[in-house]
Amino acid sequence: MPSGSGSRRRRPRRAGPRLTVVLVSSSSSDEEGGEEEEEEEEESEGPRRRGGGGGEARVSATEGKAVVSGGEAEGPNLPSCPICMLAWTADGAHRVSCIPCGHVYGRYCLERWLLQCGKKKAPQVLLLREKNESLEKQQAKLLEEIKEHKRQIMLHQNVIYESTSKKQKMTELTSDGTPDAEPIASLTEDIDHRNLCSFVLQNEFLVDGARVMGIDASSQVILTSGRGPGVGAEHILTKISMFARQGMQKIDLPPDTKAIRDICILPRGHAVFASLGRKLSLFSMATNNVVLQYNLPAPGWSCSGDHTSSTHLYTGLQNGMLLVFDIRQTSAPLHCMMGLSTHPVHTIRSAVDGSGSRKVFSASSIGPCIWDVDGGEDRPNLLSGMENQGVCISLACAPPSSDLLVASYRPKVELPDDSATPQAITPQSPAPTGSGKLGHHTLLRRAATTSFAKDQTCSGNVSDLRMSKSAIIPCGGNQHLFAYGDESLYGVRTWRLPSFQTYTDLRPHRQPILDLRFAESSTGERYLGCLSAEKLQVFTVR
Repeated sequence: MPSGSGSRRRRPRRAGPRLTVVLVSSSSSDEEGGEEEEEEEEESEGPRRRGGGGGEARVSATEGKAVVSGGEAEGPNLPSCPICMLAWTADGAHRVSCIPCGHVYGRYCLERWLLQCGKKKAPQVLLLREKNESLEKQQAKLLEEIKEHKRQIMLHQNVIYESTSKKQKMTELTSDGTPDAEPIASLTEDIDHRNLCSFVLQNEFLVDGARVMGIDASSQVILTSGRGPGVGAEHILTKISMFARQGMQKIDLPPDTKAIRDICILPRGHAVFASLGRKLSLFSMATNNVVLQYNLPAPGWSCSGDHTSSTHLYTGLQNGMLLVFDIRQTSAPLHCMMGLSTHPVHTIRSAVDGSGSRKVFSASSIGPCIWDVDGGEDRPNLLSGMENQGVCISLACAPPSSDLLVASYRPKVELPDDSATPQAITPQSPAPTGSGKLGHHTLLRRAATTSFAKDQTCSGNVSDLRMSKSAIIPCGGNQHLFAYGDESLYGVRTWRLPSFQTYTDLRPHRQPILDLRFAESSTGERYLGCLSAEKLQVFTVR
């Protein structure tokens, strides 16, 4: 059929497949005009398999050409190999190949690259891995710097707060007409006009998830425990050096330990802790390992060592029992003693009476009890005069003789009367503020070997949920202070004993105090630590 000027002559099409050959030159980008694609149609007598042996693809690193056959192709619309930038084929030497990391290459280029480099991962993967490791290190470094900056900010805020408190105190003394008020020697000391005792803030640590603590005054180390970071994480121990800025060490606990309820520091570099996983564990401070673990019949809530024997341990259980252990006997406890109730024993303190006999003071919600662990009594005695005082939530003892005790109470929850009309909250009624309840602290003095007399009582804001911790701090001249985490302050308040006159308030936290411990070393160093969900404070007591 004739065609017009400039048109190409075409043969009539016949039935059957056609073969398209695409020639691509890698050097075409450097030539001005480039090379044109040529199409050639050939006749085929019989049917062929799709992608059969009639076509072959080759990649030459020297020639830079690819010959693609064995099917109909559209040239520029086909995806290309990221190594040679040439189109893939369905089969043959340059067929599509995927390696385990997920990247896709032409088979021929992939084999050449593996032979030359000897690596089984794509270069993109190796680069991303190195970049990711570098970013992780940089992130960890930045997080440490942020933590240190936050600590410095808190220390500066403490100085400002205490400086303001001292200035206000000096102003009050001046307005009262007190002549020649003594200047404040240090901005980080809380001292009253009698110099009974002072608290010097030594350090603050940012903590996350810690709930309980113990202080080793001799080695200047603090143990805290709480749930580790992450969803479903196990509970861990954190070992903190009191005076080191970055002295935190995370320690994993044995499986099934669960939440630690109490930590007690023992002599000779050991600690004991009771946990809800029904375990009483002896921990080595030197090796950071649990060296001995007892199985308990119920979850453990409290624990203590013995002032007269380094081998005896005591633990209070959730069902009200008291167990006595000797670490030289690892199979079973020495004594299992039933309590006066089935309420958890949340506090245990060992003591020695005037006759040298070992005693154990405990507290559950019914009140403080005394146990005779050396005698034949199997049950404790509730201290006289402490019946129906409310819910006992804390017990503080003055070691080692424990001649002074302070029991803390919150009101009992009265069940509503069905016949009574519910009282609506009016605008004049104070709405709950989350600052706890108004409870009271009661001082008990030893009257005889095993009896105590009720003394002074003072009011205080106590937790309406938690079993709190408290401490009695000995001062000079046979004087004592009582320390408690006040719920309205979110900080530690101290009172004089026996008058319960308010002594001083330490630097508050932004969240309630969860634990409070006083510890004294064999050389006389004394420390007070207080823990909230956000931070840990350490004070030197002078």
